[in-house]
Formats: sequence, C-alpha cells, structure tokens
Amino acid sequence: MGELSKPLSSWITFAGCVLVIGVLYWAQAILVPVCLAVLLTFVLTPPVVWLQRRIGKIAAVLTITTLVFTFLGLAGWGVLRQMSSLSTDLPTYRANIRAKVHDLQGASNNGSLGKLEKAVKDLQGDVGGSAAVGTPAKPVVVTSDQGVGYSAIGWLGPLVEPAGTAGFVIALVMFMLLEREELRDRLIGLVGHGHLAITTKALDEAGSRVSRQLLLQSVVNLIYGALAALGLWLFGVPYPLFWGVAGAMLRFIPYLGPISAATGPILIAFAALPGWRHPLQVAGYYAALELFTNFVLESALYAGAAGVSQVGLMISVAFWTWLWGPLGLLMGTPLTVCLVVLGKHVAGLDFLAKLLSDVPALTPENSYYQRLLARDQAEAADIVERFVKSQPPEQVYDAMLIPALNYAERDRLEDRLSSEEEAAVIETTRELLDLLADAPLADDRPNPIAVPLRVLGYAANGAGDELALRMLSQVLAGMPIAFELVSSRVLASELVEHVRKNGCAVIVIADLPPSTTSRTRYLVKKLKIALPDVRLVVARWSHPTLADDTLQPLTDAGASHVASTLLDTRKYLAEAAHVGMAPVVDEPTVAVA
Repeated sequence: MGELSKPLSSWITFAGCVLVIGVLYWAQAILVPVCLAVLLTFVLTPPVVWLQRRIGKIAAVLTITTLVFTFLGLAGWGVLRQMSSLSTDLPTYRANIRAKVHDLQGASNNGSLGKLEKAVKDLQGDVGGSAAVGTPAKPVVVTSDQGVGYSAIGWLGPLVEPAGTAGFVIALVMFMLLEREELRDRLIGLVGHGHLAITTKALDEAGSRVSRQLLLQSVVNLIYGALAALGLWLFGVPYPLFWGVAGAMLRFIPYLGPISAATGPILIAFAALPGWRHPLQVAGYYAALELFTNFVLESALYAGAAGVSQVGLMISVAFWTWLWGPLGLLMGTPLTVCLVVLGKHVAGLDFLAKLLSDVPALTPENSYYQRLLARDQAEAADIVERFVKSQPPEQVYDAMLIPALNYAERDRLEDRLSSEEEAAVIETTRELLDLLADAPLADDRPNPIAVPLRVLGYAANGAGDELALRMLSQVLAGMPIAFELVSSRVLASELVEHVRKNGCAVIVIADLPPSTTSRTRYLVKKLKIALPDVRLVVARWSHPTLADDTLQPLTDAGASHVASTLLDTRKYLAEAAHVGMAPVVDEPTVAVA
C-alpha cells in the first residue's frame, strides 16, 4: 500500500502544480495588478513606517503615495512626450547615419563590408526588376464611415484599460498601507493559530527581504537613471530624460535589463551626434556607469539581499515572463524571493528553497563525501583546501574527514555501498591526509614537559578506524605525547602482552559509529581486568546525525573517557600529558605494530 501511495502522491502534487500555474495564467488580469500593488506596498512600507511616527498613519500614507505616484506620473508624462518627439525626429538623423556608413565604406574599401553592400544592391535590383514585370497593381483606397463624434473620442480607447489598472493599483496600495497590520493578522488567522510561529517568521522574512531588496534596488536604479540622464545631457544626446527613466526601469530586469538600458542611448548617439568621438564617449560613459553601479552601488547597498541563486533567478524570471509577459519580467525577482521564503518555512515546498536559494544545497561534509563517491579526488582535495583556508586546520577532521568515514560505513551496513566502494573512500581519504600533514595547527597545546606521555591507539573495526587514529596522530604532532598505532589485526590477548612488555599510560580504542559498541564493550572489560592501571579512552567520533544516543554503556564497561570528537580526545590527552601522568623516557613517535 505504501509503494502505491508514493507514485499517487507524486502525481497529485504534479497535478496541483499544473492547476496552480493554470490559475495564475487564466487570472492574470486580476493577479498581476494585485501582485504589483503588493510589491509596491513592500517598497513603500519602510518610509511610511518612518514617517507615521512623526505625523500619524493616515497623513504618512497619503504623503508618501502622493509623492511617489505624482513623481511616477510626471516621469511617465515626460517620457511619453519625448517618445513622441523621438519618433518624429528619427528621420532627420538619416544624413548623419549615411555619413557614418560612407566612413565605414571608405575604411573597408573592397573588404567584407563592400562585398556585403554590393550583394544587397544586386538583390534589391533583382527584386525591383521582378516587381516591374506585369501589370502594376492598382492602389486600394480604404474609407471609413465612422462618425465625426466617434473619431473625436476614439483616441481614448487605448488609454481606458491602462488608466483603470493604474487607478486600481494606486487605490489598492493606499488601502494596503493603511490596513497592513489588519491584513497581516487576517493572513495569520487564515493559516491557523497552530502555525503561528511559522507564519510569523515567514511573513517577517518575506517582508524584510522583499522590502529591503526592492527599496534598495529602486534607490540604485534611480541613481543610475539620474547619472545616465545627466551624462547624456552633457554629451548632447537627444531626449536624455527618456533614456534615463527607461534605463532606471529596465534595470529592474535581471541580466538583460542593463544591456537594454545602454543599447538605446548608444545607438541614438551614433545616429544623432556628428563624427565618431562623441558616440564613442557615450559608449565609454555607459561602460563606466555600469561598472560603478555593479561594483560600488549594488555591492555597498544590497549585495546578497535577495538570497536567490543566479541560475535559479534566471530560470524563475523566464518562467514569470512566460506566464505574465513584460510585467512578469519586472516582478520576477521579488516573486522569486517570496517563493524562496515560502519554501524555507513550509515543509511541502522545501524543494523551492533548495532549487532557488543561494544557500549551498550540500553541507561541506556531504559535498566532500559525494566527491569521494564519484571518485573525484581532485575536487575533494579542493573542498578540503578551501575549508582549511577558512577554518582552523585541526577542525577539518571532525567537520569533514571523520563524517565521510561514518557515512561510508553507514551506507555499507545498509547495502548502499559495497565493501570495495567503502575501501575506495577510505583509501582516498588516506591520500588526502598528506595535504593536512603540512598544514600548521592552532597553537593551543600545553607547554611541553620533559617526559612525554605514552599513548597506544587500537582500531576496533578495521581500516576506517585505523585511518581515524592516523588523523589523531597528526593533531598530536608536536605535543609531549608518544603515540603508537597498533594494527587492527592484533588480537586482544596480543594487545595486552604488547602493553605489558612496552608499557603505556593510555589506550585509545577507535570505534567509529554507526557500528554497534558490543565488541568494544567486551574489549574494554577485558583490558580493564588485565590492565587496571591503564586509562582506556573510547573514540566514538562521528557527525552529530550519527552520534550515539548515550555513551553510558561504555563508561559502565570500564572506559575512563568516551569522546565523541577527535578534538575532544586530543584535549583529554593533552590534559593527561600536562599533569605528567605515567612518565616515560621515549621521544614522541608514531609506529605501527
């Protein structure tokens, strides 16, 4: 029954997604203005909140909305006027364009450009000749019987729908700003009091992220538009206000927006300005302005504010553009931010956060283990090197290398890995240990003493545990400890004889989870009876997800200390060496019996 329910649940989820997309497309006439109003509310909320503390909520909302929409209206009116003039003046630039074409022709002579022009002229001649053959077509005259009254008001038709939508958005923004607390409480009540904490976190994060990202992006785009308009005015490019406003609006579109914002003014500069020096100056000015905007304004104000990965943002913007057209292109970034926040706090939509968020999908230890499974030693080494550069080198053992051994053993016990594949993971990790041998460790070890402490390391369950003890030997380098590594092939009785013959103060028994502790408990009991004066340390080093629920059984068996991390073991041994427990005269060394 469970096997049948999984495919059914997947198909239900797929059908639900298709239904949601269909509703979004079918109801875009209503949803697009509502979403636009919500996004404008997010942008205007911070200044309204700041102003209402001084003049009250109603006055603050009216003041901010009046100023903003008046500015947008005047800017739109100015842009429309300049667009109308631009369309009228474009034919007057024909002579300037022809002069630049002649310059290019003179530079190319009989080059590729000349050949291309000749081919175009030949093609035009062929088309003109074929059109002259036969009887010329008579012109068709189209007349209209519309009344004078209709033609007088006919120009209002195309403006009715945009004006109505704009009025609806303005009114909705004002009411949302006035009743934002009540709307928030209604949304929380709709979700349910049982999800109060999750809903509150999601709303707060979505509001702060979207408000900050949109507000700061608006500020950056306004500065960009103002600088663009000022520069174009100084260079003498026609209609600088139009190009400045168009550039500010186009920069809301990710990636393609900045290119589109610069293309139009550069082309009109080549068409309208005489010579080549001024158009090239305009192109250079836009290149410098884009660098200033990217590396100074955006980095200083809202770098990383969206929290969305670059690839995820591009795919999401393409989706919203396909769904809602140009307005979807403009609203793609904030809508994607909302989806990321929703996926972060809603369990069933967590795949959205994994696909779209800029947070790494894999933790460093999982990424390292995945590269080991793929037999990609070079990239695994790169991951280790990046970790060592950003974190204390001795933490890499507990953070990445030990977890990889834990995961390999777990997957082998659960039949997801073969013994050969587990051995390959161990062998690759063994080779990568050489990278860490030369890495300087943090100097937090105690002052050296004249006589070192003799420590014996014993691997309880094979190659993985033995490799973990080699890691311990590396972090003990330079400390007053003589560390000897005993092969896992040595029997318990042989181990007792070895200790009695050579002596030692501490035995570290490595037994990495998730293997059971039954064999180690038996070994501890036997060693405790045979060697009562020797301290027994059990190393159950692991990632927290695979750690033991309790370490008490090992302590009851006679272990002096049970360590869950390699650095915890080093700390215990350092303290033992510092007090000079069981002194010996041998120099620190690492040996394999």
